[in-house]
Amino acid sequence: MAKNILHMFSPLRHMSPFDVNMALDAGYDAVVPYTDVTLDEVTPLVQDAMFSRSPRDAIHTAVFIAGKDAVLALDMLDRFRKALLKPFEISALADPAGSFTTAAAMVACVEKLLKQKKGTALKDTRIVIFGATGPVGYTCGVIAALEGAKVTLAARDMGRVKAKADEIKQRFGVEVEGMQAKTAGEIVSALANKEVALCAAAAGVQILSKAMLGQAKSLLVAADVNAVPPAGVEGLGLMDNGVELTGGSLGIGPLAIGDVKYKTEAGLFRRMAGSPQALALDFRDAFALARDIA
Repeated sequence: MAKNILHMFSPLRHMSPFDVNMALDAGYDAVVPYTDVTLDEVTPLVQDAMFSRSPRDAIHTAVFIAGKDAVLALDMLDRFRKALLKPFEISALADPAGSFTTAAAMVACVEKLLKQKKGTALKDTRIVIFGATGPVGYTCGVIAALEGAKVTLAARDMGRVKAKADEIKQRFGVEVEGMQAKTAGEIVSALANKEVALCAAAAGVQILSKAMLGQAKSLLVAADVNAVPPAGVEGLGLMDNGVELTGGSLGIGPLAIGDVKYKTEAGLFRRMAGSPQALALDFRDAFALARDIA
């Protein structure tokens, strides 16, 4: 029987050891990294992987798209799709810096808590995302907006956050708001009238203090993916999932989200490895699976 081979493409200098370990543990027999891969190099690499095996064995070949840029990863996945030729079809999964599976897990955990503890749905919920110019925050914004939430992207640089909001509208056809959240006053303003706060800023950076949470009268849920002290949300524990925070909102900690993220990425790798049909998976597939896991 043909072995399951995974070719891992990254535009960066190194491939993430995290993703290599995940793929091997999920059942791939061989994992081969390719680094410094440009967008224009995707097509020839895919076709080399595709045409080197018989049509019967092509399904045992797959591509993983890494890096740290969510938009570039989606563009690479699009090039992958266009490079395919029947009957030599292979599968692909895009998850740059784990951002697609992390964002999927974060939104799925929030959605579950809203439904179970607050009796409300994600649709029409007012959400603010801090660190929204990074891949996790950006992807959270896209997922939530596609689900009908009213999304505000917040970051320190107004120019960058506005560009991200414009990009989301152009690429996905959904409206999100952008606002600057650099000072404590701006962060408090960003929290005003919001029901959910997602913190996806750099590791070791505290975004929401207890004083800020106490002023956020409408806030129902606050979630954070930062596992490096100090917590992105003051008073939130790593494994907390539904704990009451200052002001009465419920908190979801990074390891509670991380557990769903890990299971989601592993599940997508296993789905590709065992699928009888070629797949092309992105954050939408990650969110569908994370919902089931959460």
